[in-house]
Amino acid sequence: MIRIWVRIGCCVAKFPYFDSVQLILKYYTMHFSRRNFLRVSGVGLIATQAPGLMAANLPSSHKGPEVPFQLGIASYTFREFSLNETITMTQRLGISNLCLKSMHLPLELSPEEIQGESKKVSQAGIDLYGGGVIYMRTKEEVVHAFEYAKNAGMKVIVGVPEHELLELCNTKVKETGINLAIHNHGPGDDKYPSPESSYRLVEKMDPGMGLCIDIGHTARIGLDPIKETSRFMDRVLDIHIKDEDKAEEDGKTCEIGHGVIDIPGFLGMLLKENYNKIVSFEFEKDGKDPLPGLAESVGYVRGVLNMLDMIRHAHGG
Repeated sequence: MIRIWVRIGCCVAKFPYFDSVQLILKYYTMHFSRRNFLRVSGVGLIATQAPGLMAANLPSSHKGPEVPFQLGIASYTFREFSLNETITMTQRLGISNLCLKSMHLPLELSPEEIQGESKKVSQAGIDLYGGGVIYMRTKEEVVHAFEYAKNAGMKVIVGVPEHELLELCNTKVKETGINLAIHNHGPGDDKYPSPESSYRLVEKMDPGMGLCIDIGHTARIGLDPIKETSRFMDRVLDIHIKDEDKAEEDGKTCEIGHGVIDIPGFLGMLLKENYNKIVSFEFEKDGKDPLPGLAESVGYVRGVLNMLDMIRHAHGG
């Protein structure tokens, strides 16, 4: 049986949409196996039984849930694979947004080479929306990162700049229109361990200076990803979604739904806050064979979103 994450409300009829979500999710966790929960949610059975064929086997009439944000993939997930393989696996998952790490689009390529490699992504029907995580330790690296993103046609850099370079980053954001989303890395990160550590440094800067909240690292530092993301939503420019086997420093990535993070609650919060950017899967487990676990995670998230969408429509939303 899948684990219960959320407390029970009282009666569906007496509570607004996002309160009654918790009751209905509770019902499904009590009465259905993990596989059956995903089946009634619409897409998860394909993910758990045949992950490599998930996208190819979705019926053409399936439109998916109506949500304000889109799903994406952080390509660090496919760090053991080439760019072409990364594109193929992204297509197989039915994902149309990709944030490339430098092993797939090297920082040292020429502008022409960057444009050529980026074209492979767009020709596959995928939006190369961002790049990163990109570390920026010098002024030259800041300038280069923004040129790299511009040549690739990216909208956002998921980055880790030194604190003293934030003003320069702010200037480049204004000049280029490319956003900078600072990535938190949890325990052991002396620059940006938590979402708040980034937020306090950029809250008075250009709105394009914001956060990429990694909910796994947020949980590992002992914080609630739901509360932290909601607190700083006005600066959230990107999200890395994952699950952790425990909310401790040595927590490890696991398939979404197997860990300690309240994924239905997190997704419900994003809907309530009307988050309208990208939620990217960063599946760090099984580097040499990530597709089965990633496909299960994608299917699970889609299943929960389908369920939330069904509840919303049942309430006349």
